Amino acid sequence: MSEKDNKNQSVEEQLDEKLEEIKNAANQEAAEAEQNETEQPTVDAGQVFEDMTEEDRQIAELEAALEAARQEAADNKDLALRTKAEAENIRRRAENDVVSARKYAIEKFAGELLAVVDSIEQGLQLKAENDESKAIQDGMELTLKMMLSTLEKFGVEQLNPLEEVFDPQLHEAMTMVPSPDHESNTVIDVFQKGYTLNGRLIRPARVVVAQ
Repeated sequence: MSEKDNKNQSVEEQLDEKLEEIKNAANQEAAEAEQNETEQPTVDAGQVFEDMTEEDRQIAELEAALEAARQEAADNKDLALRTKAEAENIRRRAENDVVSARKYAIEKFAGELLAVVDSIEQGLQLKAENDESKAIQDGMELTLKMMLSTLEKFGVEQLNPLEEVFDPQLHEAMTMVPSPDHESNTVIDVFQKGYTLNGRLIRPARVVVAQ
């Protein structure tokens, strides 16, 4: 074997030894880490509590009681707020019911009177043929004015939408007819007048509408 071959063999042996040292060192570090992890003591909460002094235990108990009291206070506050809000809603609903009852208490009674008003208005459409019938009509006109005035005092207002734009919330279209003298959707005739009670519709006006 030549001198050169001897040198190459010596270098390879040195490399193998160095790699073996690195491998052994790595294995040793891994073993030590595993041993340290195994030997790490487990924390026992009960043991910690037993190891505490009497004063520390009292402080811990007081802190736990304080936290429980805070949570209970927060729950009671939330309950009180919800109860107050619900009571306020009930009060408002009751007030609204009372106001509504006052405003619309005569709705049924007023509806019954409308039939009387309709009859008087129909009677006034008849032509007076003599002085006696003319006097009767004058009395009927006076009676109609008094009735309408009395109804207005209690919030009942008459709807007579002739020549007005048709409103489906206030008017009931009985029919639609062509009318060159009116714009489309205009009320051109009123079969029966409508009425409201304090802004609430109690009877729509029955009308004829231009196409």
